[in-house]
Amino acid sequence: MPTAFLYDPLFLGHRTGGRHPEQSSRLKSILARLQAVGQWDRLLHLAPRDATRDELAAIHDPAYIDGLAARCAAERVFEAAPDTVASTGTYAAACRAAGAVLTAIDAVLDGRAANAFCAVRPPGHHAERDRAMGFCFFNNVAVGAAYARRQRGVDRVAIIDWDVHHGNGTQHAFESDPSVLFVSLHQFPLYPGSGRNHERGTGAGEGFTLNLPMAAGATDIDYERAFHEEVRPAIARFRPELILISAGFDAHLGDPLGGVQLTENGFAGLTRQVCDMAAVSAAGSVVSVLEGGYQPEALAGSVSAHVGALMQAAGG
Repeated sequence: MPTAFLYDPLFLGHRTGGRHPEQSSRLKSILARLQAVGQWDRLLHLAPRDATRDELAAIHDPAYIDGLAARCAAERVFEAAPDTVASTGTYAAACRAAGAVLTAIDAVLDGRAANAFCAVRPPGHHAERDRAMGFCFFNNVAVGAAYARRQRGVDRVAIIDWDVHHGNGTQHAFESDPSVLFVSLHQFPLYPGSGRNHERGTGAGEGFTLNLPMAAGATDIDYERAFHEEVRPAIARFRPELILISAGFDAHLGDPLGGVQLTENGFAGLTRQVCDMAAVSAAGSVVSVLEGGYQPEALAGSVSAHVGALMQAAGG
């Protein structure tokens, strides 16, 4: 089976202003690189649908959803949160970004694709239940995990987040839920300030959150070691039926917003490890979703390496 790729020009309509780090050029650079290296034509291109209000409301407060829709309809450009700029096209792009994850999950679980990468924006993992945060409006991966559990009957979902920033919104969405394992490797200290290793979940979900803070300057070797010593044993114990990746590439050594020193080969290695883990209990089911990555060339090269590893796992 092929690797699915999900993208929509609607994502370019989310406009943030000329000096904001989160730009439409991020996606344009990815598309150009995949085409230039010959990967584009080997992917299964799927058109994403919109997430419905009810699907978003599994994670987000309905009043927040409706308020964002109203502001995007009424205001050309506004700041939804500090450094988090929205425009008239943001609500439509955010609904389609979350829906891309649901489309990808259906394709993988229905056997139309071995795995999938969702090239979406705006990103999602900082978005909280009732507010935008950190360039994020709807938590794409969290909406996907809730959909897999509620609509697709998946008993255990693992989320692996390797963005350089901690996925606070995803952690909060599932910190009391033992059916979702959240694993995060992130630079610490760094925005948003959460993700200490003693944050392990609450109530019935205690032990189902694994935070692995990484120091500035951490390398491919450091991340590979953390995967072997911490992530793989946690995934083996949990035995997920689906693995979602919050695939931020701002841990690249060339990214301006972080201090981690991962390379394109490092991201490929992490991807191979996730695919190996998924092969054990999840029939290889992996859906990867773009989060950060703010230097276009570094982002494009990292995504190409990541997608190449997904394709290799799929046998393509």
